[in-house]
Amino acid sequence: MKIPYFPGCSLKTIGEGFEKSAIASAAVLDIELEELPRWVCCGTVSSLTTDDLMHHLAPVRNLIRVEDINETRLVTLCSVCYSTLKRSNALVKNDPEKLKTINQFMYRENDYQGNVKVLHFLELLREMGFDKIKEKVIKPLKGLTLSPYYGCLLVRPKEFGIDDPENPTILQNLVKALGADVIDNPYQLKCCGSYHTVDKPNLVADLAYKILTYARNSGADALVLSCPLCAFNLDNRQREIKRQYPDFIEIPIFYFTQLMALAFGLDEDLGLELNYIDPMPLLKEKLLIDPTSLIKELKIE
Repeated sequence: MKIPYFPGCSLKTIGEGFEKSAIASAAVLDIELEELPRWVCCGTVSSLTTDDLMHHLAPVRNLIRVEDINETRLVTLCSVCYSTLKRSNALVKNDPEKLKTINQFMYRENDYQGNVKVLHFLELLREMGFDKIKEKVIKPLKGLTLSPYYGCLLVRPKEFGIDDPENPTILQNLVKALGADVIDNPYQLKCCGSYHTVDKPNLVADLAYKILTYARNSGADALVLSCPLCAFNLDNRQREIKRQYPDFIEIPIFYFTQLMALAFGLDEDLGLELNYIDPMPLLKEKLLIDPTSLIKELKIE
């Protein structure tokens, strides 16, 4: 299966490990994620003002790119990109006048016909079936206990989320298919602080402390998520958490695709080099990794 894939900006910078492990894992499942030609930034945040069309131009431009290559589906990995693209797509599909205005504004592009369906990669995996994913596992994540974290935009608002906004299970089901155990974390839907990480890092550190400490105290070895911004706030910001809460114990953060790659035996495609909290001690402890296979990836001399 070949399907157009929208990487977004973060997966080309701080989220490179997310992209690397996703493409490699998808290939094991006979899915070819083909990067969308000439994609542009999704705009990051969907406009909440009904008469603001300017902030929908970038998402719609990407949807035009999909139609330009005669495709009808677009897969994303980043929760923010997914939400932004999907909400703009719904707006123009449900309001012909707004679609007409946007098409007129972007007169140098082909008109968007509204034929594209935006999917998150997790939706594609669920569509395939977690039992089939389990069949591809050659290194079950036995002994690893994970706390799934959804954040805001993967499941909310309800009209655009990929799962039940109050009780999502898609990450849990994937993790179990990979052989790991999961814990129930009431903070799995709690906002990580989002873009307040720019101007209010102390606020983000406070939120992250609650999310991560509950997971650790409940027996989780690590968190698993699907958003580069959430990953930054919950992984990189652990330095600030430690300053505010000296009793804080660090905990690794994984993208779900990194765990897929690990379970599929793709030790050289994990993309762990940009993880802030080093997950290697945990993976070695659980006998899930051969250290010699990661010499190249982790740039060990």
